[in-house]
Amino acid sequence: MATAKHDLADDRLLHLKQVIEDDIRRGRYYGAVILVARHGVVGLHEAIGYTNLKDKKPISKDSVFSLFSTTKAITNVLVFRAIERGDFALTTKVSEIIPEFSGGPRQDVTFYHLLTHSSGLPSIFSLGPGAYIDVLEEVIATICKTVHSSENPGTLITYAPMVAHALMGEAVRRTDSRKRSYRQIVEDEILKPLKMKDTAVGVRADLKARHIVPIFLAEMPMLHPGHSNYGPHGAFQEEHSEMPWVGCISTASDIFRFAEMLRCGGELDGARILSPALLDAATRNRTGDKPNQLYKMMAASRGWEQYPAYIGLGFFLRGESICHHMFGTLTSPRTFGNYGAGSSIFWVDPERDVTFVCLSAGVMNEPDNLERFQRLSDIAISAAI
Repeated sequence: MATAKHDLADDRLLHLKQVIEDDIRRGRYYGAVILVARHGVVGLHEAIGYTNLKDKKPISKDSVFSLFSTTKAITNVLVFRAIERGDFALTTKVSEIIPEFSGGPRQDVTFYHLLTHSSGLPSIFSLGPGAYIDVLEEVIATICKTVHSSENPGTLITYAPMVAHALMGEAVRRTDSRKRSYRQIVEDEILKPLKMKDTAVGVRADLKARHIVPIFLAEMPMLHPGHSNYGPHGAFQEEHSEMPWVGCISTASDIFRFAEMLRCGGELDGARILSPALLDAATRNRTGDKPNQLYKMMAASRGWEQYPAYIGLGFFLRGESICHHMFGTLTSPRTFGNYGAGSSIFWVDPERDVTFVCLSAGVMNEPDNLERFQRLSDIAISAAI
């Protein structure tokens, strides 16, 4: 793989590295691992900066990061596999699988609504002050008791930070013929086949020494407590947590393998994870020109023009408009991927056959993070010659 030609301009890749170095010198974030490939051949894989500023420990290529919402990509794939097996369908109502999730408009929410962020459920990051988020069974019980629709399903596109993927993770677990936990399903159906040895649900004991404990650079409007009471965001340090929306940890190399599986039509190194038919359906714009209501507010706070949500099935898409976007302004319209709060991203440009991964230390506020990744993505895709 390393000896093949990557068809990426070395000078542009060097510039990308230098821009990240300059960001770190300016104190915008602590460090990052960047990986860019074309045709599956890596052109850039660098560890830059530090895990934190306190002891200036250098970041390394095998540093393990909390993925935050990039975790959703892993849950998406489990849902896709369940659909391909016939365990449930895009048109299945969630309440058919989770009967406690009934009553009012929410009982008509389908898995299609959850994947496209059009469920009508409120866009919440937590289940109440001090509520633990690291035990899936408890989270689902609270969601079913307290979270009800604010709109009819299919009406608005509103990013679901928590509820949608918690429900989907639980649905995958409940329909599993082998009665496995969410963690075990991830391990068996994604991590082992793709040889993602440095990825886990929760902070696996053997990865703890390499795990970068998230440090938030801006005050967060929500907390993420776990049962071990490690601190206000302690859920991201729990070994046994199961949070299908934010709970995975990984390295840039492992996320690259995951993204490459998607780029290659659902298969990598002989391991078939998904069908091309499913991926084709998942990477088409399903939300039209509707805005993402949560990001609409963020855009307004910065004086940006409103822009479409561009969501497929679970994946975010680049879309057609020239607008603020983490995947840049130069990638092709069907570029798809996922990202996590202020720190992690991957995308695949199927037209130019480019894969991009960046995991960073020092969690930025979301508008600054969006502009950061937009800039890095544009530089990366400009290297495709």
